[in-house]
Amino acid sequence: MPAPTQRTGSELIPCLRYRDASAAIDWLCAAFGFEKHTVYANEDGTIAHAQLRFGNGMVMLGSVRAHDDAWGRWIRQPDELGGVETQSAYVVVSDADALYAQAKAAGARIVVAIKNEDYGGRGFSCHDLEGHLWSFGTYDPWPGPA
Repeated sequence: MPAPTQRTGSELIPCLRYRDASAAIDWLCAAFGFEKHTVYANEDGTIAHAQLRFGNGMVMLGSVRAHDDAWGRWIRQPDELGGVETQSAYVVVSDADALYAQAKAAGARIVVAIKNEDYGGRGFSCHDLEGHLWSFGTYDPWPGPA
């Protein structure tokens, strides 16, 4: 099996679609602290592709397109699934309490209030403006068990 390519960022990048991707980009930056890396807009104002950075991590996103394109036939929005997700991103942060306050102020719908975790760290989970589930916490799984 080939080894992952060496790079400065993460090899694992979540991909999302939003009905109003332009608004989602602005909201994700304001609520969670993402930074715009690249945004490619279509002529009609929708987003063909965007990349948002968070530390050495990244998410890629774009506007919802018809369910008949090659990737889109396998993707659904949370509101099409009764408001649930089949996966979610976990983002390691240095100050979960500050981000919790920032996310709440931006209108994130908190689904798991901030708390200390039994396995270490402190974190919370919330839905963004279109219902995607995000978890943020100080637990960093990379060092391994204590």
